[in-house]
This record gives sequence, C-alpha cells and structure tokens, in this order.
Amino acid sequence: MLIPVDQTAGCGSAESSEGIRSVSQARQDILAAIRPVTATEKLALRAALDRVLAEAITSPVDVPGHTNSAMDGYAVASSQLAADGTTTLSVIGTAYAGRPLATQPGAGECIRIMTGAPMPPGTDTVIMQEQVTLLDEQRITIGTGHCPGQNVRQAGEDIPRGSQVLASGHTLRAADLGLLASLGIAEINVRRRPRVAFFSTGDELRSIGETLGEGDIYDSNRYSLYGMLRRLNMDIIDMGVVRDDPVALREAFRDATRQADVVVTSGGVSVGEADYIKPVLDEIGEINFWKIAMKPGRPLTFGNLGDTLFFGLPGNPVAVMVSFYQFVQPALQYLASGRQDPPLCFNARCTEPLRKRPGRTEYLRGILEPDQAGDWQVRIAGRQGSGILSSMSRANCFIVLAEDDGDVHPGDPVRVQPFAGLI
Repeated sequence: MLIPVDQTAGCGSAESSEGIRSVSQARQDILAAIRPVTATEKLALRAALDRVLAEAITSPVDVPGHTNSAMDGYAVASSQLAADGTTTLSVIGTAYAGRPLATQPGAGECIRIMTGAPMPPGTDTVIMQEQVTLLDEQRITIGTGHCPGQNVRQAGEDIPRGSQVLASGHTLRAADLGLLASLGIAEINVRRRPRVAFFSTGDELRSIGETLGEGDIYDSNRYSLYGMLRRLNMDIIDMGVVRDDPVALREAFRDATRQADVVVTSGGVSVGEADYIKPVLDEIGEINFWKIAMKPGRPLTFGNLGDTLFFGLPGNPVAVMVSFYQFVQPALQYLASGRQDPPLCFNARCTEPLRKRPGRTEYLRGILEPDQAGDWQVRIAGRQGSGILSSMSRANCFIVLAEDDGDVHPGDPVRVQPFAGLI
C-alpha cells in the first residue's frame, strides 16, 4: 500500500495553479532580487570564524617556508646512492625542526634528520629510518630503489608566495583560521553580517511560561527561526509576537525596516479573515509572489519593504522550517557572501511506498541510514503533516520528490537532502 505523504489538510490543499511559482522559479526570483552586503569590518583572526571574507587573501609567504624533511630519516645527496648494491654513509650530525644544521655533508657522508627540519645544504633526498641498516652509531647502509627528492617537501609546494589562498565571499571555517595563521595573518576584512528581524503573528500564540487558555498554543516557530538564523551567523532581532491586527503589523514592519536587511515572519500569509500579512504588504511594500507549488509551505510570501527584503512563512511549524531551508537560507547566504552554492543532494534507495501526485515539489522528513551493504537507504520519519514537528526532530534529511515525480515504490531511488548540509 502506498503511504500518503500528506496526512493533514493545510497549506498544500488543492486550489487553482494560477500565479503559483515552481520551487526553481521561486529561488531564481528571490536571488535575482538580492544585492549582497558590501559593507566591511576588520576583525582579529579568532573573531572571524563563520564570517565572510570581503576580499581575496594572497599569501605573503611560501608554505612551507623552507625545503624540509617529510619523514624522520637521513638526508643525503641522491648522487651518492649506488644504482646497484648498497651504499654505506657516515652520519656527521643531526638536523631538528626549529634547529637546522648548516653543515654540508661531503662524499660518503649524510645527516640524521627529523620531520620538519630544513634540508641541510647539498642534500636533496631523505631515506626513511625504517629503510636503513645501522652498522654502528656513526654508519648506515642504504639499499637500492630510492628516488631523488623522495620524502622532501619543497618550499612553497603547498602555497607559493603571491598565490590566492581564499576567494572573496568565502565563509571562514576552522581550517581556514589555521591556514591564515600559517601565513602570519592576524587581522582580516570581512563583510558585515546581514541583520535579520523576525516575529510571529497570531492572537493564539503565547510565550513559554505563560498559562495557556482555551485555543492557545506556545509559539514554537520563533525558537525554530532563532536556531536556524543563529546557525547562519546572522545579526538577529527578535521582535516577539505581533497580534492579528493590521495596525500592529504595520507598525511592526516599519520598526523592522528601520533595523534590518531582511524581515522574516511566520503565520498570517494565507487568505483567511485574520491573515493580514498580504494586505498590509500590498499597502506599504511590494509582493513578488505568495504561492509556491510545494508541500509543505505553499503560501510563502516574498517581497520587499523599501530596501528591506521580506519573507512571510506559513504558520505550521514544519512548513516554517521547510520554507526557511529551501528559500530563506540560500537567500541569506547569498546576501552575506554573494555566492550561490547548490544544496547537497544525492540518491538513496527508498524502503517504503510513497504516494505523490505530479505538479508540486514535496519535502518529506526522512531517516537516512546505510543498509547492510553500506549503501544509503531512506524511510520516512513518521507522520508527515505540516504541523507535526516531532517528525522533523526525528529526521536527519528531506526526501525531495520533484514536481514531475509520481508514486514511489519500495526500492526506487529518491533524492535526499541531508540535514548535515543544512542545520
């Protein structure tokens, strides 16, 4: 039996397709409307984790800065190694990392060398200590089969002086901080972080700690949005809960636009009598679109309030998160960096039957895991209604069923988007 991916009515209910964007078209329209942040600031290296480079980084030095040994062993001149039989050499000193040896070995001589030590003058090859025979404390024997230059790291072979190390728009990770430190760079110019204001709408919403009345619910969406924005390293402005009232919404929008580059709301974007987001935006801003052919998350409003971008997400908790990851997150990343990086997706074998009608893109919460052969397989993470946040918590990926896809049968390949690439 096919498992219906849609188990509750809501934002994906059937209606006319007039004016509805496809997922891909909506993404294109959103990115086309964004002008990336250009303002910059200078930060100490340790403060720059997860920030976006404002300019390309060019190496002021060679890395490594000197030709050195990649192994513990013996530095020799390759010209002294016999083509046949063995070579016996006398050890005349030891070179250490940080304590180079300036002595040049003569004929029949070599230098004991440690990993990272600069190559002594006149030497070009390192013989691993496991590949020599010790005759006594001062003499070694080396067999055949060695190549000139082996086990030697050349100056600048990792990073030549004057080469570009990191591009403008690159988001700095832990490895990048180490890389920049290896170049002796203490401060860097980064782009200003985008400022994002967000709030929930709804008279039924209560904050944690308040007593719930009949019909009231706790506002979970602000906490999900806060977590997703925090992971993106945005400057966050939490504006709380705004009543279902046009006057209150109008004032909240005006306050948000004075502070933020982007405003994100949850709830109030449908066409119910108490859904005021769209009419208020029609009055004080501009709407690009407000419906997308997807499930969950069909009513998603995108537009602008002057120079401030606006995303009006649905009210159902899962629809909020799906809409954020598919549209808001890539938009914010582009705003911050000017880069468009495609999401991480790959195929996995579906272990369950799924019901899917063509005409919209659907995002199911899935559990991705290896089978006994080590190949990836995926199953749904419980009920898929757009209000069931527990299945989002259990899941570790989205199962992405494209607009033209139909029913899925056990064993069919499906596209998955791991949360590891999102969260």
